Amino acid sequence: MTVDRARVRDVSATPYRGAQPADMRDDLVIADLLPRDARLWVPLDEGVWSRPLLFDVTHGAYAHVMKVTRAGIVARHRHTGPVLAFVQRGRWHYLEHDWEATEGGFAFEPPGETHTLVVPEGCDEMITTFHVHGALIYVDPDGTPIGYDDVFTRLERTRRHFSERGVPATELEAMIR
Repeated sequence: MTVDRARVRDVSATPYRGAQPADMRDDLVIADLLPRDARLWVPLDEGVWSRPLLFDVTHGAYAHVMKVTRAGIVARHRHTGPVLAFVQRGRWHYLEHDWEATEGGFAFEPPGETHTLVVPEGCDEMITTFHVHGALIYVDPDGTPIGYDDVFTRLERTRRHFSERGVPATELEAMIR
């Protein structure tokens, strides 16, 4: 089949007139990735917070903004699925690699990778959006599992935090897909 590029590139300001699939979920648009409402930041550790964006319970994935306001090791973990990272502020690296993720940068982390996330001295604030597929298996330096996080543990932690802080349940429900 030949594609008529002129028709594909239709620039008319006419919206699509057809019906959307009956079971399709609504778009999820979050206007404030870095909200001023501190209740939307879920604490993960001292000086480490997560701003949840998406809980994809169908595919076992989640997206969140991680904010770290201290230097040092954040977590050592193994990925069961790929992770996409977009650095908004600051910088970070893995002890196991010689590259550094810097402001404005992107990193792809493959399934199976085990690494130790570090925010270096002199970095007052690191903010990165992570899209995590599968689980993070927390491990000791020899690779022995000591815990895990996945879409369901993150969802439950967020549900508990939002409930304790009086965040309307609709805020969280809108992020579940």
